[in-house]
Amino acid sequence: MPVSDADMVQAWTHVLGLSNLSHGQVVTLLTTENSNAQTLRTAKIAAANMGAIVNRLDLSPVNAELAHSRDSLAYLGSTPLSGNPAAMAALKKSDLVLDLMTLLFSPEQAEILESGTKILLAVEPPEVLVRLLPSAGDKRLCAEAAALLKGAREMRVTSAAGTDLHLPIGEFPVIEEYGYVDRPGRWDHWPSGFTFTFPNERQASGRVVLDRGDILLPMKSYIDTPIEMTVKNGYVTAIQGDIDAALLNDYMSAFDDPEAYAVSHVGWGLQKKARWSTLGLYDREATIGMDARAFAGNFLFSMGPNNEGGGSRTTACHIDIPMRNCDVALDGKPVVRQGRVL
Repeated sequence: MPVSDADMVQAWTHVLGLSNLSHGQVVTLLTTENSNAQTLRTAKIAAANMGAIVNRLDLSPVNAELAHSRDSLAYLGSTPLSGNPAAMAALKKSDLVLDLMTLLFSPEQAEILESGTKILLAVEPPEVLVRLLPSAGDKRLCAEAAALLKGAREMRVTSAAGTDLHLPIGEFPVIEEYGYVDRPGRWDHWPSGFTFTFPNERQASGRVVLDRGDILLPMKSYIDTPIEMTVKNGYVTAIQGDIDAALLNDYMSAFDDPEAYAVSHVGWGLQKKARWSTLGLYDREATIGMDARAFAGNFLFSMGPNNEGGGSRTTACHIDIPMRNCDVALDGKPVVRQGRVL
């Protein structure tokens, strides 16, 4: 069902309250041509009602000649902020940036956060935002998972389909995504609900077997034919299988970048309100698939950059793969069993 403006204003007010927005703070809405009009309109009303000074910074999209789809995560090259010092200055002088454009995995985002500005990404359709409204309970769940990750030195992922992946961890920070930004310099994504880290550089090894029903993003498709990946020294060295493997190989090879095959962030979903099945209900260009990334118990395997976690690896190609029915263990202690959070 469509969402009313009243419901969206209420949702924004809830999220901005969790994000500790106060009277007189500066909120800048970062937009581009395909930013959702209702999300933008209601964010302005909610922030103004809370006494904020509200600005809008609208920038033209880039990378059209390089990207393979309109999905904002399908190409992570330069952003509209690249080489734009005036726009950067405005964002760094803001208390809160509502990113309705997508700066993820960009050096500009890191620079803005270093200034103390908070950034909240919100690019899913309004009905997804309202249904997956964050709560303080989401933060508590993410914190519990983060505490386990911070104390561990190896994540091991196995499945009945044949996955047996060894992921030494500890070199990179643990990141919690719970849907709001409640301290200076924090980034988050509404909606979300998962915790992850990045494996130690060049140390991931083993085998990943994607089974029927696992999801490829940004393709936003359920896998119908199994895909087997070989992981050596932190990189996927082979992608084998039938038509789904061929499609993935073709997509990734178009970037002509060996760093696209590096193992990126790894973690598991914690959001009970997110559903594995939801992706099948949306047009592919209507969503970026946050239900798929966040549904409770999925193991989220990814390939591509690690600069979001403080690493030096950048690449325009980023693949997220929510996997079902996996076992996840930290230093031998199970935290997810057959796709259920313990």
